[in-house]
Amino acid sequence: MKKLLFVILFLPFLLSAQNQESNTDFYRAKKGNLYFYWGWNWEWFTMSDIHFQGTNYDFTLKDVVANDRPSKFGFNPYFHPGFVTLPQYNFRVGYFFKDNWDISFGIDHMKYVMQQNQTVDIEGNIANSNTIYDGVYANDKIVLEENFLKFEHTDGLNYINFELRHSNPFFKHRSIQLSAIEGVGAGVLVPKTNTTLLNNPRYDEFHLAGFGLGAVVGVNVNFLKYFFIQTELKGGFISMPDIRTTASKSDKANQHFFFSELDILFGGIIRLR
Repeated sequence: MKKLLFVILFLPFLLSAQNQESNTDFYRAKKGNLYFYWGWNWEWFTMSDIHFQGTNYDFTLKDVVANDRPSKFGFNPYFHPGFVTLPQYNFRVGYFFKDNWDISFGIDHMKYVMQQNQTVDIEGNIANSNTIYDGVYANDKIVLEENFLKFEHTDGLNYINFELRHSNPFFKHRSIQLSAIEGVGAGVLVPKTNTTLLNNPRYDEFHLAGFGLGAVVGVNVNFLKYFFIQTELKGGFISMPDIRTTASKSDKANQHFFFSELDILFGGIIRLR
């Protein structure tokens, strides 16, 4: 994971160092145009400590493992108009304020699923939960069974962000042009966290939980001037100090972790001039 994040953060500088010559026959002007895309993603997350705090408990689970949850590929839900937001998706709209620079707004709808039945260390205390888990813990082992904790950002781990991007064309043949993409961004996390903790009822509501920072590299394949296919590799850091876990506002969780994300995208260009 650390090696992958290193590549993500430093590859843009290597790509930008290539093909710095301005060639008007090679480069199609983009300034003043809009673009949009839609696609899907797959994610990987580093282990994280998750701190749970409430009226009757205050404990930390250490080095928790989590995975994404991509939907099985098929017409439904990937292309069904009523269900296209169910898979892990990406949406973005951007504006070229220069021929090779754009600013964009997007949503990375990721999914974070705590691996069930894993064994982790726990530190802290739980009281008056009317469960077998009441007690004081000092780096003891615990199995994350569903009757103790279910913890998922599955609708989802919504990273709502702005990005500044640079595009660098490096190949053109007839109506096909290839460009390298690199950029940085920042935004907020508005997860809909599906949580069942101790004896509390299931909670699953949208909530502003924290912020994220990221960097992206990719390859854009433009064809017939107005359409493109794009692949992206994105990496970054997510911090969520205010995750809702029950209907009570006094109950919350806190976690931060690094993520990497692979995107396959389809988009179009709207020429405004």
